[in-house]
Amino acid sequence: MIKLIVMGVVIAMPAAAYEPLVEKQEFTLTEFVTDGGETIPEMRLGYETYGTLNEARDNAILIPHYFSGSSHAAGKYAEGDAAPGYWDAIIGSGKPIDTDKWFVVSVDSPVNLGANDPNVITTGPASINPATDQPWGMDFPILTMGDFVETQKGLMDQLEIPKWHAVMGASMGGIQSYEWAARYPDLLDRVVPVIASGWADADLIAWLDIWASPIRLDPNWNGGDYYDGEPPNAGLADALKTLTLHANSAEWSNGTFGRNWAEDGADPAAGWDNEFAVVDALNAAGAARAGLSDANHFLYLVKANQLFVAGGAGENLYQGLLDIDVPVMLIHTDEDLVFPGDAVRETGAIIKSDGTPVEIVELQGTRGHLDGVLGIAQAGERIRAFIEAE
Repeated sequence: MIKLIVMGVVIAMPAAAYEPLVEKQEFTLTEFVTDGGETIPEMRLGYETYGTLNEARDNAILIPHYFSGSSHAAGKYAEGDAAPGYWDAIIGSGKPIDTDKWFVVSVDSPVNLGANDPNVITTGPASINPATDQPWGMDFPILTMGDFVETQKGLMDQLEIPKWHAVMGASMGGIQSYEWAARYPDLLDRVVPVIASGWADADLIAWLDIWASPIRLDPNWNGGDYYDGEPPNAGLADALKTLTLHANSAEWSNGTFGRNWAEDGADPAAGWDNEFAVVDALNAAGAARAGLSDANHFLYLVKANQLFVAGGAGENLYQGLLDIDVPVMLIHTDEDLVFPGDAVRETGAIIKSDGTPVEIVELQGTRGHLDGVLGIAQAGERIRAFIEAE
């Protein structure tokens, strides 16, 4: 249950996991200049690839990841892994993103949440600042989705890929997909944002702040200066708990837990230590994920998502969306509490308003926002047709 509700990867797969075993790779960008004009001397990030880059180098698809995810989009690192990457249902030989045809690249974001996960390579507040030989902490530059895209552009250049056949991702990966299409319309052929709208509206900005609040209230956070002491894992666990509930739906929580108690005979009315099953499961899930995560990285991800407006927008909130001129497929669910269906449809209408082709696919399910990860296979054939269209 813990891995299911936090990581979103325990899924009944329709086909075998991507083969062969996946190897984590890494790349480095030196003197990386952020959108805010600050310089990070060394940006070191991880990535994974699936399939083979063809001789023409024109079959590459980029997949940025969601808020609490990583570049592990498909396959397994070892045969004994409990589950494959989060979109394994659609990536692999004969699957909708057919690795017999496409070369798929998935990249760890900067300030990745899993800074303590051995399978994640990222640069952020927990990394060593070469100027001080100490962790950056909150002195690390604030990053934007544009900065995330620029790191991926750096990898694109290193791999000598002239153009992405498609850019597609879920949630935070979806907003990076919009950013790619707005910022570099000549460097991709089509874009598939999944469970994401074209800007962070006031509701999302507020929710992201609510996600982050337990970290800042944990006394161990200490203004972000905790790397020589006890990390604020209690606050981080509660932040992950809040994120997890928001990413699901009432249909899921009511259908899975109802009003059941966490333990038989332990009536919540009889004592403060007795919990309802839903609370106990969310507490356990948050605590389990906190050990591999970093609290400051969580805060930096929150800030980057709050700042998001496609293309930076400038004076016109919608300009970045109007700058998109490649075919777009939007995949969403009306059960989504993070990026509601109305916001996605409004995004689509703006992109379409100047003649850009837009296709909208609605997912069905009971997991809310997470259906864009757990239920992506139901859009598989629509995805296949879209990326294979001439």
